[in-house]
Amino acid sequence: MKKIFCIGEALIDFIPVQKQKTLKEVTCFERVAGGAPMNVAIAIAKYGGSSVMLSKVANDHFGDYLMDVMQENDVDTSYIIRSDDGETGLAYVSIDGIGERSFSFYRKNAADLLLSPEEVEDEWFNGGDFLHFCSVDLVESPMKETHRKVIDAFRDIGGIVSFDLNVRLPLWTDEESCRQTIQDFLPLADIVKVSDEELTFVTERNMEKAAIESLFVGNVKVVIYTKGSQGASIYLKNGEVYEDPGFKVTVSDTTGAGDAFMGGFLSELISLDITNGNLCKRISEHHQPLLTFANASGALTASVKGAIQEAPGKRHVLTFIATQRAKNECR
Repeated sequence: MKKIFCIGEALIDFIPVQKQKTLKEVTCFERVAGGAPMNVAIAIAKYGGSSVMLSKVANDHFGDYLMDVMQENDVDTSYIIRSDDGETGLAYVSIDGIGERSFSFYRKNAADLLLSPEEVEDEWFNGGDFLHFCSVDLVESPMKETHRKVIDAFRDIGGIVSFDLNVRLPLWTDEESCRQTIQDFLPLADIVKVSDEELTFVTERNMEKAAIESLFVGNVKVVIYTKGSQGASIYLKNGEVYEDPGFKVTVSDTTGAGDAFMGGFLSELISLDITNGNLCKRISEHHQPLLTFANASGALTASVKGAIQEAPGKRHVLTFIATQRAKNECR
């Protein structure tokens, strides 16, 4: 089976028990495993795909917990390096009345940032594999250079590279450093995912169409544009655009919803015998089921409280899609 390698952070999210409060007002938190690349890896595994986590995890109690969560969810952790030098990163989250989040991070000495290029072997990857990465671990660190090495290895073997911009400004020294780093890594990806909240910030363009078109640089062939409750669109380099309105659910917590979307999309995409040469053709042929499954994955995850490991599996997603279709046909 082709593998999807997810490189980057695995951390602890502290989710507030009380909603509609700022972080200074919250008095009780629930610990859950988090980090966008790890969330995507778990989602892929839940949907029947083969996912591998590339990271460094601290030799502390939180690190043990992260390893347990990944292994319980069938993520391949055999490439993870345990470290005594760093600590497990922490993210405290506050959630407003409609389930949207804000973050406060504690990860200056996070173990994942210490993964060095010398600790990763090019021989781990095969031509049919996918690589997925995000921007959080692109801050100045050994891990940033490890991203470059792994991406270069995938480019050399003709693998597919996916980049979720996943902007988290509190982690950066300033906005321009974040924007410039994302723009530096954009041309290295085949697939780019960007949210409506991130598009203007990254591109510095206010017109949606022009902003999305500006993302087609370097190797970029596909842009996935997510719009929360309004669904998502796929833009192809040849100008084709496909849209799906998504699903309306009662939002409990949006934590991990975007990662579930991406995990759903990638797990379905890799099953289509994808190569760099046929990527746009396959997406054009299968755009509707790809978007529908990804949107359903994200919606269902947003409807449950907490982390990605609480999200439903593939059978539940397919049942949800069938039920929603039946409701629409009865209207």
